[in-house]
Amino acid sequence: MSEPGLSDTLPNEPHADHGASEMSCCGKSAGRPRAADMEARAENLLHTAGCLFLDKGYGKVSLEMIAREAHVAVRTIYVKFGGKSGLFNAVVEQKRAAYFATMPALETDMRPLPVILAEFALLFSQLVTMPAAIRLNRMVIAEAATHPELAESFYKVGPGQTRDMLKRFFSRPDIAPLFRAALTPEQLSMHLLSCLMGDQMSRLLFAPTEQPSVAQLRKLVEVRLDLFLRATLQDPR
Repeated sequence: MSEPGLSDTLPNEPHADHGASEMSCCGKSAGRPRAADMEARAENLLHTAGCLFLDKGYGKVSLEMIAREAHVAVRTIYVKFGGKSGLFNAVVEQKRAAYFATMPALETDMRPLPVILAEFALLFSQLVTMPAAIRLNRMVIAEAATHPELAESFYKVGPGQTRDMLKRFFSRPDIAPLFRAALTPEQLSMHLLSCLMGDQMSRLLFAPTEQPSVAQLRKLVEVRLDLFLRATLQDPR
């Protein structure tokens, strides 16, 4: 997928169901696509590829294996995605886009700053604490040395897009003056994400068996947003 004690600005209806669907894997997607329904076939292909990548690891999954499980031709994957790296890229991009689809665009959201950041922070925290997301991060780190294209693709369509989105937000003419002048949009983006992610090393080394509840995440987000804003705002009050 950082604010000042703002319990009442956190979204009242967080998208808890994302945790179960965002990167769920294993098992076929419900309802088999019809031969004529190309969109459904593409969805099934991405779903199948995502499951295989998580279950077996990027290096151990071949295009032939994906094509067989998804009931498509290998040539179809090459034509649509350019190969395994492009397919992995599409899987991550689709899941990230779907997760943040319900959130107003940061570049045009005119709500108060605490409300905007609270909604983003809760969605982001739900995303990075999902067991499947943690497994994906661990897989990318483990295979980055032998498959550098994997790390590049993952960063470009995952963390990279999130950071770019935040940099554009912190560059807005109405948002930038709220923060200390010495801090660049890039620094603000990195600090916000660092505050929200917390102890990233422990999460990757000792992945929890289940995702924290929404109530637990709301409390964490409140504290972490408070830490971020007190350190970066022109007037932390």
